[in-house]
Amino acid sequence: MTLREQVTMQPRRLQRLAPVFLTLVALLTLPTATRAQQVPTGQACVDCHSKLKDQRLSAPARNFKADIHAQKGFTCLDCHGNVTHHGSDPRDITPTVGFLTRPGRRDIPAMCGRCHSDAAFMKRYNPMLRTDQLSEYRTSVHGKRLFEMGDTVVATCIDCHPAHNILPPTDPASSVYPTHVAKTCGRCHADSTRMAPYHIPTNQVKLWSASVHGEDMLKKGDLSAPTCNNCHGNHGAAPPGVADVPHVCGQCHATVADFFAANGHDSIFTANKLPGCVTCHSNHGIVLPTDSLLAVRARTVCAKCHDPNSPAGRQFLVMQTLIDSLLIEQANSQRLLDQANYLGMDVSQAQFDLSDVTTALTKARTAIHSFRADSVAPQIKAGLTTANNAAVQGQAAQFQQVTLNTLQLQLLLQNQPAVTVSGSGT
Repeated sequence: MTLREQVTMQPRRLQRLAPVFLTLVALLTLPTATRAQQVPTGQACVDCHSKLKDQRLSAPARNFKADIHAQKGFTCLDCHGNVTHHGSDPRDITPTVGFLTRPGRRDIPAMCGRCHSDAAFMKRYNPMLRTDQLSEYRTSVHGKRLFEMGDTVVATCIDCHPAHNILPPTDPASSVYPTHVAKTCGRCHADSTRMAPYHIPTNQVKLWSASVHGEDMLKKGDLSAPTCNNCHGNHGAAPPGVADVPHVCGQCHATVADFFAANGHDSIFTANKLPGCVTCHSNHGIVLPTDSLLAVRARTVCAKCHDPNSPAGRQFLVMQTLIDSLLIEQANSQRLLDQANYLGMDVSQAQFDLSDVTTALTKARTAIHSFRADSVAPQIKAGLTTANNAAVQGQAAQFQQVTLNTLQLQLLLQNQPAVTVSGSGT
């Protein structure tokens, strides 16, 4: 390029840069108060939005005060970014400066993950809090559909943890407090319209609420009873696979799971696409099992593979007979002890010993999951021995009382003072 060309282009270059220089000069010469007003604080957001008539804009500002993030000192700007220009018109926001008005559903996990995936940062607020939520979410059914299929209807962070009103999970008012988890999941999964494209049932919450697990939690207040996330996971939520069901149930029912795994039926069930425990007990609508179910399962489940009249097909019926025999002896022993107690005899030790029969029954019912009567029989035998001993003590106490009553009657007839026999309650 010649010197003439260079000289000719210089004014054009200056002309292009002139607007930039003018903008910089204007910004530098703005009054300090004006520049400060362009970057509102988080409290300024709350003050302004809480007064707006549009509930979509004012409700979040009012709710945020109780939010765990507000309690820890976070403000609106920590999630929504900074505002360098905000005029009188609420829509007058410059998006190019990084201000996030309402994040897209696909962007929400990453936005929450900016903090919750940073172990060093989260340690400052709660050293015990896990920081793998985003990683887990990517493995969930929700996460896979969101990131791999672009399905923005699936649940993201804010569907379980309502934005601007997030409470600690230990707070009884929290959306993820144990008694509220099913309701939170049900906001989507009980919505037939929302679930229609996925062709999955919408009665899970109703079934669970009436199940033994739901009643334990909702009616008895047992917070250790399983709810949705105990079986499906939370951030990594997914339905258990056929082979996984015994391991999921085994988190609580460990001994039962051991019996089931030891008998070899776990692999048989998996090979036949039978989901272990669910095959007999169902999933969401689990009811408290009764001994009579053994005969029912023998006809419905066992009969799928075993001839009902074969030794294998009759195992459940044999086990039911064994359990019934112990229940009969337990009731008989309890009756004898109650009669002795009514007569005034001290049978407290025998009554205490009889409680071991309940333990034996529990062990026998657990051993049912071996699908072998010879695993149940030892527990029944131990229970029968205990029940028989209690019955003997009850009969002996009654005989002693009858003998005492007879002796007292004879003495009264002879006008002699009554005597007290050791062991009598009189």
